[in-house]
This record gives sequence, C-alpha cells and structure tokens, in this order.
Amino acid sequence: MTSKLVILDRDGVINLDSDEYIKSVDEWRPIPGSIEAIARLSKAGFSVMIVSNQSGLARGLFTEVDLANIHNYMQSLVEEAGGQIDAIFYCPHLPDDNCLCRKPRPGMLQQIEREFDLSLHDVFFIGDTLKDIEAALSMSCQPILVRSGKGAQTEANLSDNFKKQVSIYDDLSSAVTHILD
Repeated sequence: MTSKLVILDRDGVINLDSDEYIKSVDEWRPIPGSIEAIARLSKAGFSVMIVSNQSGLARGLFTEVDLANIHNYMQSLVEEAGGQIDAIFYCPHLPDDNCLCRKPRPGMLQQIEREFDLSLHDVFFIGDTLKDIEAALSMSCQPILVRSGKGAQTEANLSDNFKKQVSIYDDLSSAVTHILD
C-alpha cells in the first residue's frame, strides 16, 4: 500500500448512475474516461479505494453476488487499462437504518483507516453528492466534486461555505488530471 491514496464514490463518478439502481453487470456503464483515469492514478503510484452506498441490497433489488459481479467487471476493466482498484467498501443499509457506514457518516472511511493502518487526513475523496462531501470533510479528506452523475445538481445547491472547501471538476478524468498535476 502506497502512502498516496484516492477515494472514489462509484455511481455517478466511475459509472453512469440510475434512480432505478445499478442492479447487474448489464446495467453498469462506465462514464467515458473514468476507467482510464483510475488506471492513470494507479500508474502514478496511488492506491484507489471505492466507498459506495448500496441500499439496493437492503431493498432486495440485487444480491451480494450481483454486486460482486458488478465490482469484478469494473475491476477487470481497470486492470485491462493497466490500473487497479485496491479495495471496495460499501454500505448495504437503507437510509433509515441509522447505520454508521452509510455516507455521509464516516464508517466506511474509518474502516479504511483501521484495515490499512493509515490516516485519511488530506486524502482526495472524489464524489458527486453532498453526502460524499460531508463524509470527506468529517475525516479531514480533501473533497472533490465531479459534475457527472448528480454532481451538477449538487454544485447548483452547494452553500458558499461548502464551495470554499471543495474543488469542482467536470468528471473523474479531469479531477485526476488535477491531482496528477
């Protein structure tokens, strides 16, 4: 594990999001440039980790096996592009379950710190929702908002206070270009 780390949300950042949920490999579509962006991070020595709310599990819309198949497919695309995803963390709970892992709560980020024995202070966290920004700030990460997914809508509704704390880019590819510059 390198000391350089980037945390990514999944839906809306790496792949096209859907209000109907991404329930299978057939429904999972990468955002143009996202797979290559992850590979560029890997090649530059960054570890890449994903944290994703996946309440579709608790809703019974897909199974753990379906989710594993989606993640295996995503990882295979990244590997074909010359990169790797070092870990994937997800919250399977409903928004009303009051769990500690569902973003904006920091549970998945705390799990990364524990499992990899590192601090997330100043680590880049790239997401497309206010929940991603809030989770990042709660752990002293550097939040980056991408306009893909729900990002443009999130940007339009951001308070001035949040706008001061967040870098904003069109998509994962442009955010990664910024990180690597």
